[in-house]
Amino acid sequence: MRFEEELVELLPRLRRFARGLTRDASDADDLCQAAIERALKSREQWQQGTRLDSWMYRITRNLWIDDRRAAGRRGQHDPIDDAVTQVAGDGAAEVEAGALAGDVDSAMARLPDEQREVVMLVLVEGYAYREAAEILDVPIGTVTSRLARGREALMHILGEAA
Repeated sequence: MRFEEELVELLPRLRRFARGLTRDASDADDLCQAAIERALKSREQWQQGTRLDSWMYRITRNLWIDDRRAAGRRGQHDPIDDAVTQVAGDGAAEVEAGALAGDVDSAMARLPDEQREVVMLVLVEGYAYREAAEILDVPIGTVTSRLARGREALMHILGEAA
């Protein structure tokens, strides 16, 4: 499979990861676009036979960290709530599913960045601890402890929502 084809195939997962990092749909799309641009410009740095998804998650995370640092220097802004721009469906199942997704999104947003990154990689994307550790450039023990604290915090937050 060609490099570009693999990138296109990876895009939904990359968008989901970016959304987990940024907690905002439009910021996540911007982050994805920047990551894809960076990957296309730096494609000679990717080694055939290695995992493109891990490489892309690392690029995405590094861009996000750079953006957070720059935002800290510029000052924070409050994103417009996505719910304002969404039109609700009229089915009870849609409403219930939307409420549950909203609870989970809200709970994820309340996690510290380090825990949210690990939860996104391990629980949402299905990476092994070792792979998550490589992507985040931290020891496996750090992944384990952040994941445990993140799971505990999510259970606590979601328990409050019930």
